[in-house]
Amino acid sequence: MKTVLLFSGQGSQYVGMLKDIYEKYPNAAEQINKSDEILGFSLSNICFEGPIDILKETRYTQPAIFMHSAVAFDLIRHNLEFSAVAGHSVGEYAALYSAGVLSFEDALKLVAYRGKLMFEAGTELPGTMFAVINLDDDKVDAVCNELNKNEDGNVVVAANFNSPGQVVVSGSAQFLRDNVSAFKNAGARMVKELVVSGAFHSPLMEPAKLELEKAINETNFNNAKVPVYSNVYAKPLTEAMEIKEALIAQLTSPVRWTQSLNNMKNDGFDKFIEIGPGNVLQGLTKRTIENVEIFGIDKAEEIEKYL
Repeated sequence: MKTVLLFSGQGSQYVGMLKDIYEKYPNAAEQINKSDEILGFSLSNICFEGPIDILKETRYTQPAIFMHSAVAFDLIRHNLEFSAVAGHSVGEYAALYSAGVLSFEDALKLVAYRGKLMFEAGTELPGTMFAVINLDDDKVDAVCNELNKNEDGNVVVAANFNSPGQVVVSGSAQFLRDNVSAFKNAGARMVKELVVSGAFHSPLMEPAKLELEKAINETNFNNAKVPVYSNVYAKPLTEAMEIKEALIAQLTSPVRWTQSLNNMKNDGFDKFIEIGPGNVLQGLTKRTIENVEIFGIDKAEEIEKYL
């Protein structure tokens, strides 16, 4: 079988994440303690004890998800055979780490800075995100294009193409809330606001993107040891420069997850393993492609199966 590793994105966090791994594996505990030192605060305590209101703040959520994914991967990396990787939004950083593009410390620092910048951008330019259910990708785009004709400074864009019939839109907070009916009138079965601190993957993240670009350009990127399916292009990249450019563009571009999964299937991948907290990507994979094997590695008991 041809295996691809998938790395969890924001929204998969939960209080207690990593705690069983920390308690069972000394190597993992050492790596988690090192992460706290690098960051200068106890991210591990937020993961283990919460509260959830703190954990779900973007500035903490993003490094927490990266740490969970990277630590789990490191425990089983020598027992895994895989030919490509991909990560959903912030998960792309764990994918790049697993492919040897970034060191653990550099990836953690970038993710923590990314989370901080996105949190601040959401405070300066209030934005929100809505999940649009049971509406074709093209129709979602068409509604967004129609809403953007106002040219009044407000913006609405498709941010995450997660699976067929599940698209997340992102944009100016009150404007988007006032225009939910536009998606329902186009045929959406449900339009639900997400608990986020900004309009991620939209032009409202431009201030964060400019600052993150500087940090990315100052960080060492290696060529990937295995192809990394990019969120922005939904195709595999291996060259360091291409990967760097895609990572910069990612902050204001849509996550093309549906297209990425379809491209992986077309490229012959038939085994998909999600590494990190939760099972969101496993669900999206099941809803998008057929006749593939899907697994998850989150807790110590799942790690144990690979050791």
